[in-house]
Amino acid sequence: MRAPVGEIEELPEADCAPGAPHPRKTTALFGQAHAEADFLEAFTSHRLHHAWLITGPRGVGKATLAWRIARFLLSQPVEGQDGHTGEGAGLFGEAPPAPPQLDIVHDSPIYRRSAQLAEPRLCLIRRMWDEKKNKFGAGISVDEVRKLNGFFQMSAADGGRRVVIVDSADEMNVSAANALLKTLEEPPKHSTLLLISHQPTRLLPTIRSRCRELRLGPLSPTDLARALDAAGFDAAEQSNALAELSAGSVGEALRLTNLDGLSAYRDVVALFATLPQLDRGRALKLAEACVGPANVDRYELTLGLMDRFLIRLARTGAGRPPIVEAAPGEADVMRRLAPDGLAARDWAVLQQELSARAAHAKAVNLDPAALILDMVFKINDTATRIAG
Repeated sequence: MRAPVGEIEELPEADCAPGAPHPRKTTALFGQAHAEADFLEAFTSHRLHHAWLITGPRGVGKATLAWRIARFLLSQPVEGQDGHTGEGAGLFGEAPPAPPQLDIVHDSPIYRRSAQLAEPRLCLIRRMWDEKKNKFGAGISVDEVRKLNGFFQMSAADGGRRVVIVDSADEMNVSAANALLKTLEEPPKHSTLLLISHQPTRLLPTIRSRCRELRLGPLSPTDLARALDAAGFDAAEQSNALAELSAGSVGEALRLTNLDGLSAYRDVVALFATLPQLDRGRALKLAEACVGPANVDRYELTLGLMDRFLIRLARTGAGRPPIVEAAPGEADVMRRLAPDGLAARDWAVLQQELSARAAHAKAVNLDPAALILDMVFKINDTATRIAG
């Protein structure tokens, strides 16, 4: 359905977590002060690299940092502009103070234009929504990257800074990656490229070698709670459990919150608490809840939570039990099912096997209920063997 005349139709955005504000509209970044400090140190010491690879797990703030850096750079003059020199001399020869942070005024023209994707000196490269097919493209195409040629030509007139954000660089196809590599090899003057990557090993080595890396880590429960609160979610009482299941990822925590993931994980733990005398009725109920187009998200959530449970089991057997229970009684269940290192090895092997099976089953559209039940039975078999 088209938007009414005079209104802008909001299409889905591949670089935005469902239910969360887009990173370009996020004002604060939590738990990544070291990465901000590293970038500011490079900027203030006149060692600003032309390309930055922002890496780390999904949902820990990489895109938010990229947009903060972009707005900051666009607000800063370059050498020769407004009396600015390479040594930073001011009007009477004194050096202006170094910027203490990346924040800019929220009602500034640069901030407003960036939020509306209307800043002429900023280019965003990402997967696009195909209206005819009603879905996102398979990856970032070479045509998207080639738009940079026109962007750099059009934005060169004022001689100011120009910034490119690629979100995410992992999604470029081979042709797109090679096209971007040409820009990285011969970057236009006063340009900065910010490449967001969840899995940097998937990128061409030549791309990685031409970038300086900013590595972001998982958030602590406190920082996760602050980030969720800033996104409009009150999760103070659940922040520890969310931090455990989301591995410190705000994006994953938001998904768990939207899909009632903590309740779903309690169901998973309650089911596996019956092992090795599996409660088949409870297992069937879990599987049937994943059937049908309306339950696609539930299906993905259940697979992810079962995978997370197995990982936590293996770690418990290896002497590294979870610090915080993500469901009532979880610690007792895990100590019983993973009493030692041999059990830890069995659970780790099974986790890898079932993870690969789930990926294959989704690729060939295997019946969700059949896959869930098969996984549960294999988990029960392993529990029986360990108990015997």
